[in-house]
Amino acid sequence: MVATIGCLLPEASNAFGDGNHITGAVWWQTGAAMLDGGLLKYYGVTVPLPLILIAAVEVGLMGAVETYRSKNSGPAGEDLDELYPGGQYFDPLGLADDPDAFAELRVKEIKNGRLALVAMLGFAVQAGVTGEGCFANWAGHVADPFGYNLLTVVGNTERVPNL
Repeated sequence: MVATIGCLLPEASNAFGDGNHITGAVWWQTGAAMLDGGLLKYYGVTVPLPLILIAAVEVGLMGAVETYRSKNSGPAGEDLDELYPGGQYFDPLGLADDPDAFAELRVKEIKNGRLALVAMLGFAVQAGVTGEGCFANWAGHVADPFGYNLLTVVGNTERVPNL
């Protein structure tokens, strides 16, 4: 769900910023902009680690988390993993105190996650068709709603969809 905001904000900050542009602000160009000869660059600072090593560490950490989760053995003991939402350590606002309200909140969370997945699919299709980021497409539509929309973009002979 946060990824949809992460796609919009960097591109918007480039559009409304003070001239300091973020390299790779368009979400589908970020990975290529971060790579510099096989090394990662975060905000202009080159990390002296190769991409393959960083990917291996991330896969190892995620594998450990998933193994931990699948065995259902948290720090509190077997079948008492309090790290899941609604558990003792992961409920700072006390939202899981009422079981009925907690069940409703879980369904809402799943539905919001699915909506965010559909939004990301829309961003991907939009980028494939227009070759621009989601904020640029939104700004173009807001500036000229009848001249820049799905029908005019797909029907435009100058801009051939590349799907």
